[in-house]
Amino acid sequence: MTKNNILLVEDSPSLAALYQSYLTAGDYNIQAVDTGQKALDAIAHKVPHLVLLDIKLPDISGMTILEQIHRDEIPCCVIIMTAHASIDLAVSAMQYGAFDFLVKPFDSKRLNITVKNALQHYELQSEVKAYRETFARNNYEGFIGESLAMQAVYRMIDSAAASNATIFITGESGTGKEVCADAIHKRSQRKKNPFVPLNCGAIPKDLMESEIFGHVKGAFTGAQAERQGAASLADGGTLFLDEICELELDLQTKLLRFIQAGTFQKVGSGKQEKVDIRFVCATNRDPWEEVQAGRFREDLYYRLHVIPIHLPPLRSRETDVQLIMEGLLARYAGEEHKAFKRFAPEATAAMMDYSWPGNVRQLQNIVRNIVVLHDGEEVLCNMIPPPVQCQQAPANVAPAAPKASPEPETYNAAEEVRHEVKPLWLVEKEVIEQTIELCHGNIPKAAALLDVSASTIYRKKEKWD
Repeated sequence: MTKNNILLVEDSPSLAALYQSYLTAGDYNIQAVDTGQKALDAIAHKVPHLVLLDIKLPDISGMTILEQIHRDEIPCCVIIMTAHASIDLAVSAMQYGAFDFLVKPFDSKRLNITVKNALQHYELQSEVKAYRETFARNNYEGFIGESLAMQAVYRMIDSAAASNATIFITGESGTGKEVCADAIHKRSQRKKNPFVPLNCGAIPKDLMESEIFGHVKGAFTGAQAERQGAASLADGGTLFLDEICELELDLQTKLLRFIQAGTFQKVGSGKQEKVDIRFVCATNRDPWEEVQAGRFREDLYYRLHVIPIHLPPLRSRETDVQLIMEGLLARYAGEEHKAFKRFAPEATAAMMDYSWPGNVRQLQNIVRNIVVLHDGEEVLCNMIPPPVQCQQAPANVAPAAPKASPEPETYNAAEEVRHEVKPLWLVEKEVIEQTIELCHGNIPKAAALLDVSASTIYRKKEKWD
């Protein structure tokens, strides 16, 4: 079994010897250096699995070394050691990728547990990286995302694209339903033929039939010439009907007949036309709820809902947010001839913490806003527009004294409830603190149990303090 390599960066010979003696129980190769430059040279020569890094060094700050490891994406875990602890320093260390933060003095048990956890984390990260390099895709036919949820979407598209079966895409607004439909077309045997998108919610209802089927000259007021509809334009290719649940019931009947027979009549014409079309449709509603409410035909639902694909919201794709926003920053900076290259760690943390109710479309708008209105190489916190912004620690404001009531004996049910219900932030604080205590002070482990990043917990602790 290969030993794990540990680089110990500590300028005090006595402490370096003490820490090495603490780690003798583990099967490690330990290299000790006493300056920052020697640490950088050692990492350049051979990347260790783990770096135990003191902050106060005689030549280079340990934070500078950590920032360089983070910037150069050097594949190693880092544990910060310092006798000068502060919440700000801990937050900065976590934002630059440190695994944990040890406050001197610490004992053998604390060091060994932290080192063991860090090496397990390193091994897990290595396995995930190997999996992604072998199987995962982070760019797929217009999508950006490497999360497991998006990998499942990619596999579904791969499987469904080759058939002629109708596909029903669901998902919240802004999740990329048209991108998905286009990807299905590009992966199909129809890719050399037209892809025709039609938004059923953006066209006036009295013109919808003409938009789908076309019309002949004189079919209605204003029809001064014959017009091809989406059905004719998509012949041999794919017709994408976005927001399908917006269609009127009488038009749903005509659409059902068209899908079943492959034939249609232009508005004002008695001639049947036949086309070869693959149907893909989408909605941001729950289609079955629309059927139950009587707004969508049940027979049309079963005709269209052959292969369902659900696009996950961005808030359930946490690992994709940074990937998407960095890709958008590079694209928009090129388009606008700006120098932006990266997000500052604090800005990245703020973007990652936001819930993105508008999904990818909202993220696109935010990044475009930043690039257009600001300049620089790095996106800073003060450049991020509302509602996404770096949150400040809340001031400790004493509750206002209750106003005197003209009828003090009157029972106030609302006031009774208010005293019984805890504020949400206090409930969150208690849960986080209990989890940290359960993990014996190991914040990264507590973060993993709570399914949040360690930096999120450090930021929240800073607010509470």
